[in-house]
Amino acid sequence: MPSVLLGLALLAFWLYCLFDIVSSPEQDVRNLPKLLWVLVVVLLPGLGGMLWLLLGRPLGGPLGDQAVRGRRPGRPDRNRHVVPRGPDDDPDFLRDLDRRIRRPDD
Repeated sequence: MPSVLLGLALLAFWLYCLFDIVSSPEQDVRNLPKLLWVLVVVLLPGLGGMLWLLLGRPLGGPLGDQAVRGRRPGRPDRNRHVVPRGPDDDPDFLRDLDRRIRRPDD
């Protein structure tokens, strides 16, 4: 009976790690590409899962902030385009607004 429970626990851990790898964004996975992490976990079920959790999993976990997860503090993300949050943050909108305000009424 204890060996059955241990086997089920190992199977659950293995499935959790595989699902976690597949559901993690590619750019947030650390140290190896996702495909290699899947191979490591499949070929080495117990050890591969532990390696994934310690070395490959994104730093914030599955519920962490997507914008911050997987990046080192103070290091800019060069792949992400900065989008203005509102019209008052958009320089093009402000230039156009200023031009419309200064234009004499016709």
